[in-house]
Amino acid sequence: MPGEEKPRRLRKPKDGQVLGKVLELLGADRLRVKCEDGKERMVRIPGRLKKRVWVKRDDILIVEPWDIEGDKKGDMVWRYNKNKIPALKKKGYLKRISVS
Repeated sequence: MPGEEKPRRLRKPKDGQVLGKVLELLGADRLRVKCEDGKERMVRIPGRLKKRVWVKRDDILIVEPWDIEGDKKGDMVWRYNKNKIPALKKKGYLKRISVS
């Protein structure tokens, strides 16, 4: 039917990636993110996403921790829309992060 929307796949974090919630915007394309593994990281928005993705407080992201200082720093890979967050909760991906 022309008016029906097809269900889209939910992007999942790959090996080495974690989900996180934006706590604070730090400026200069940096964010403070509370990650699902219990760590708080300073996350950088890479150049390929700077002008395409607008991140706000309380957004849910996929974060890829760095090889060096991976417990403190990482890169943003993906931002979920607000309508995808209930699906993430339903599938059990957001256990440690409180989502409003």
